[in-house]
Amino acid sequence: MSWFRKKNQRIEAVPADERRVKTEGQFVKCPECEAALFKRDLEESLQVCPHCSHHFRLDARSRLAILYDEAKYEELDAEVVSSDPLNFVDTKPYPQRLEQARRASGLPEAVINARGKIGGYAVLTAAMDFTFMGGSMGSAVGEKITRLIERAIAERAAVITVSQSGGARMQEGTLALMQMAKVSAALALLGEAHLPFISVLTDPTTGGVTASFASLGDIIIAEPKALIGFAGPRVIEQTIRQKLPKDFQRAEFLLDHGMIDAVVDRREMRDFLIKSLNFMVNPEAQTRAIQGETTGTNGSGSTALEVKSLESEV
Repeated sequence: MSWFRKKNQRIEAVPADERRVKTEGQFVKCPECEAALFKRDLEESLQVCPHCSHHFRLDARSRLAILYDEAKYEELDAEVVSSDPLNFVDTKPYPQRLEQARRASGLPEAVINARGKIGGYAVLTAAMDFTFMGGSMGSAVGEKITRLIERAIAERAAVITVSQSGGARMQEGTLALMQMAKVSAALALLGEAHLPFISVLTDPTTGGVTASFASLGDIIIAEPKALIGFAGPRVIEQTIRQKLPKDFQRAEFLLDHGMIDAVVDRREMRDFLIKSLNFMVNPEAQTRAIQGETTGTNGSGSTALEVKSLESEV
């Protein structure tokens, strides 16, 4: 009878490449401690290694999402992009380099301007992105940051810049160098308007960006172990023919020598910025809170300020 007969059932062999667990692209190796990090875990820790706290470089849009309330912000001045005023050609024409940078980074320029709220305060932020031609500052970058500052003055808002740059853009020559003075002059007007300017330095911040607006903040903050300087350490050693100190031009070295005000972990950066804005907008209230003279707290020991506008000047 047919139901007693064993059917010849063959087990199909699964190809070796299908048997392997698909892990390619799921892990990232930490360059500091060499730990294998699950990509999703790294994203949840804001691109900071959970083992050694190494700070991976962060793109501009991710940075803005971390800083703004509910990750909501309005992008500004996206139409301002670089042209080719000098018809510059090195190994490639400059317009070709710009197009490649836009495709690789997904950005129109090396800086993104944004408007939103941080801790309830109106804040305009310029976040630079190293993936776009090394975050270099050309005429478009300088124009965007200058527009941001002028808009902040008109709207009575605070300004935050997040620097991540190799310096002035060589393909634009003197026009790029002019942006150093241009942005610095705009910041002088911001200071006259008594509006806060916080400069955040990330890895790397070098060249003309360091020599201009990045070093002009009312408060200057850096991420841990960020490279910060004008010329690179190798260039300096070759010029002065001396060995530089260990960790020269790193954030901690600059903090020890009074060049910056604080080194802040990325995971604590937003809270630090909110506390800084609290103090800069209403310093007397914050001083009383520190001295324990105020009564109302927000549960963390600091005063919960009701004033969330910069309409009242410091």
